[in-house]
Amino acid sequence: MSSSLSDRFLRSFPSFPTILVFSILLRVGLIIYSEWHDSHSVVKYTDVDYRVFSDATRFVLNPGPGTDNRAQGPLNRWFTVGDPYTRETYRYTPLLAILLAPNEWVHKSFGKFLFAACDILAGILINKLLISVILPRKSSSEIRRHAYATLITSSHLLSPFVFTISTRGSSESVLLLLVLLTLFCALRARWDAAAVLLGLSVHWKIYPVVYGVACVGVIGREACDSGSESFAEKKGGADGGRGWLRIWVNERTIRFAVISAGTFFALGLAMYAVWGYPFLHETYLYHIHRLDHRHNFSPYFYLIYLSYPGLPLPPLASLSSLPTSGILSIWRAVVRSPLTSFGPQMVLSLGTGVMFGKRREDLPFAWFVQTVCFVVFNKVCTSQYFLWYLVFLPLLVPRLSSISARQSIVYGAVWFCTQALWLSQAYRLEFLGEDVFWRVWVCGLIYMVGHCWVLGGLMEAYGRV
Repeated sequence: MSSSLSDRFLRSFPSFPTILVFSILLRVGLIIYSEWHDSHSVVKYTDVDYRVFSDATRFVLNPGPGTDNRAQGPLNRWFTVGDPYTRETYRYTPLLAILLAPNEWVHKSFGKFLFAACDILAGILINKLLISVILPRKSSSEIRRHAYATLITSSHLLSPFVFTISTRGSSESVLLLLVLLTLFCALRARWDAAAVLLGLSVHWKIYPVVYGVACVGVIGREACDSGSESFAEKKGGADGGRGWLRIWVNERTIRFAVISAGTFFALGLAMYAVWGYPFLHETYLYHIHRLDHRHNFSPYFYLIYLSYPGLPLPPLASLSSLPTSGILSIWRAVVRSPLTSFGPQMVLSLGTGVMFGKRREDLPFAWFVQTVCFVVFNKVCTSQYFLWYLVFLPLLVPRLSSISARQSIVYGAVWFCTQALWLSQAYRLEFLGEDVFWRVWVCGLIYMVGHCWVLGGLMEAYGRV
């Protein structure tokens, strides 16, 4: 698109307040529609997780008599509060159940409005980051810069993938808002606030812990660059090893780590004091040894399915002269070990944080790459997990300008089509009852390769800037 056509298009694009109002009305309309739809259709619009959240809230606010539905923490002798984990499959922090208390006091759809509001606030943060940090102040007028920021932000606010998930009652938007707030503070070098928010984010859901590596790398380099010696001087010569050590271990990095970890453990201790071991198990420990045999995008799904108790196993006896039972026990142990998936996932997520976490302005891309690695190689992966990294994409658009229109179409097609291919087989399994587990798994492997290829292309394009 030529410069004149681009300017004309940007001038005709709606203003940010207009996009914001439309986004709010769209979400309100969908939430109201969901009430009508759920009362008239067997297939519900509301996500089943929202019913889990609502039930957990009800249990918290309505403790039972005796030991029935009572918090099990050390403080339960001084006050009475219900246990959200009485609701089976509730695997979240009790803060979420408390946050949705107005579901009981005001209206059962309050949580959906709350999640939608977090979507909107995330869009406002993205727009503010684009204008104040991401987009260059030089080489473009203020009007053009604000219009371009509005155009990019609309890709989040008006994304069907985003607004349908929040209006159906998924709580992912709360976490994404916390993550964006953390990034907002980090990009402004407000590291104490960023550390507190990172600790809160990790308490809410564990995966943002990988962002700490990139933050520490940036903080350490800034600390070295602000000292008497430059980073380049410290990196060379015999002092090279000690120079790298100074980057990762210095007063500023230790302060960030202590504040972040302190926030996480303080929140965890408070939750444990009230709700006891069920909080630790359901919120954190469960996810370490979790074995989900249900079909999902994960490359580990089929192996877990085959090793799941009570399900048929493949004929491994022909593969070795060892007794079949011995081979099966070894195979099951390897598949069920958390290290089988956790090892590659964390090496890639933390390694890319070290690789890209060098400058403050690179943090959005570093977190994006880390999250893609975490999601693609997670032992359980569903569509809503994609939101974890898609939220960073609007912030990367200006830095990925070297990607041609043709490349953008190809990357988008691969990203969408690999999912569509998997969904075509998942539909046959879920709704038609066909035995296509193996095909679902193969499509999952194609999805993994396709998404890694797209990520590699984005990394290459970012490196050319």
